[in-house]
Amino acid sequence: MQTDVLSAQGVGTGSLLSDWFASQFASLSPLKMVIALALGFLAGLIIAFVYRKTYRGVLYSPSFALTLIMLTLITTPVVMCIKSNISLSMGMVGALSIVRFRTAVKDPIDTAFMFWALTMGILFGAELYYIGLIVVCGISIILFLMTFIKFKNPDSYLLVVHYDQQAEYDILDELNHSVKTHKLRSKTVTRSGGEMTFELRLNETHEIVSRVLDINGVYDATLVACQSEAGT
Repeated sequence: MQTDVLSAQGVGTGSLLSDWFASQFASLSPLKMVIALALGFLAGLIIAFVYRKTYRGVLYSPSFALTLIMLTLITTPVVMCIKSNISLSMGMVGALSIVRFRTAVKDPIDTAFMFWALTMGILFGAELYYIGLIVVCGISIILFLMTFIKFKNPDSYLLVVHYDQQAEYDILDELNHSVKTHKLRSKTVTRSGGEMTFELRLNETHEIVSRVLDINGVYDATLVACQSEAGT
């Protein structure tokens, strides 16, 4: 008799577990989750690759590229859960409304990449697979065209020159003839000499440094890459 009771309890427990799993995957199957996450991971890799190839800053951050992949992967299951459960979606909106992100974004283009990653997660989470693949490929092609064909400009540099005061006119004359776009950013004069900092736009860096060093009265010249645009 006791054995029959235990077996009935086991059957009841198994039935409850099976019902619980069935309710969990009633509108969201494991196959759909695997497909969405796989496509989200692929899209994240493409976004990170495009970010790496189109990056024009001084210090590339591999952690930010990894963040783009994680944003796509995290957004995808969140959207899938929200889509399948109305009450959960309302709770998620309330939870996200009190979260504050204080991470500073150094370059405005990084914000665009973050929104791109979030958009891909939303599309794949909503099971819009074909649209998501078209969007990620289309934006990638457009960014490559904008970077390498249409908007590729000379790089921006800072030229720091230490000189004798008598060589100032020759330095300015050399820059006027050698560099098309340049601007004086700072000037310091002491009893032992002077220092001037110029912002330049250059295609090649080695010629201007050697030309400035050939001027009589120039002690040294330092060229440093920077992210700001000349003339601003």
